[in-house]
Amino acid sequence: MIDYEIHTLPNGIRVIHKEVSNTKVVHCGFMLDIGSRDENMENQGIAHFWEHMAFKGTTKRKAFHILNRIDAVGGELNAYTTKEKIAFYASALDTYFEKAFELLVDITFDSIFPEKQIEKERNVILEEMSMYYDAPDDAIQDEFDSLVFGNHPLGMNILGTAESVRSFHRDDFKKFIHEHINTEKLVFCSVGNIPFKKVLKLANKYLKDIPAYSAQKERKVFQKYVPVIKEVKRNLTQAHCAIGRDAYPINSDKRMTFFMLANILGGPGMNSRLNLALREKHGFVYSIDASYQSYTDTGLFGIFFGTEPKQLNRSISHVKKELKKLRETPLGVLQLHNAKEQLLGQLAMAEENNASFMLMMGKSILDLDKIEALDDIFKQIKSVTSKELQDLSNEMFQESQLSQLTYVPN
Repeated sequence: MIDYEIHTLPNGIRVIHKEVSNTKVVHCGFMLDIGSRDENMENQGIAHFWEHMAFKGTTKRKAFHILNRIDAVGGELNAYTTKEKIAFYASALDTYFEKAFELLVDITFDSIFPEKQIEKERNVILEEMSMYYDAPDDAIQDEFDSLVFGNHPLGMNILGTAESVRSFHRDDFKKFIHEHINTEKLVFCSVGNIPFKKVLKLANKYLKDIPAYSAQKERKVFQKYVPVIKEVKRNLTQAHCAIGRDAYPINSDKRMTFFMLANILGGPGMNSRLNLALREKHGFVYSIDASYQSYTDTGLFGIFFGTEPKQLNRSISHVKKELKKLRETPLGVLQLHNAKEQLLGQLAMAEENNASFMLMMGKSILDLDKIEALDDIFKQIKSVTSKELQDLSNEMFQESQLSQLTYVPN
């Protein structure tokens, strides 16, 4: 069942809305099909810097007025940058929907990038980079991207480098936006107790005068994965490890099956195989997870954990043992049933988070040109067989094809 409505404006911007009656809060935002993978070695980090600068001044508002406009009525204004997307979004009482809508249009399309604010925010981002570097859980994930994707833009850090961040000025932002913004690859999405006709009325009011942008810069396709083993010595007390490889793109017919496999292995449930083996049985880790991120042309699978240095090799051995089990031993009927029911429950609960669902709608429309109904996703999951999971395990979990990054104390 399709429970959202969509309309395309003359300038190409798509407006997507899901009406939800049992809430007083509206969540809305712009999702742009632009991310850090659209950068090059010289301007890496500029998409994330743009995200920060959107809050620092427009032709009619200074930074304080932007930050105060939604916060003053108890709402929230936020943004994020990923490898392939930039999102500007807000949550507020539905009585302030128009206020949030108008502000989001302002910061998305009318930022002026004041040089004084660029200098201030440059220091903020450099501090953010230092913070992430000092957090090995975060740092190892960023460096693992680089290990798997090498010199491809997907391997670059979303934050950029200290050198690139120090180099940006107003003209750099304007040039990057001009080269990448395309209104046909930009959506406004909202979820709340608001009729679609009101959303369209505001869309026509605030978006009709936005020109049709049509930048057509092609993304560099990732093609050749080569497994790499790397050890890094750092000033740490714990050892940290990442194990994984490239994976399936978002349009792959194996995506949902592999997502289920990663969930069995190291999903959020305390009963995941890796958690039971490394934490509950041996007490080697506080937490361990397996994640799968799909992109338009590839994906990334990774297992991440921290442990005492003396337990690192044994922990890695147990991870590989669990991968071997999935390659060699098919799930039994009850195991398969339980794995499906667990994933169905997790997805159903995730859909009840209206803010997350709003952002998911935007991303899904940009990536797949549709929003997958939960019932259809359930059908895909219920149709997965034990043999399919084992075949994927043998395709993806061969030790010779896995990359490994470890941080060990000096």
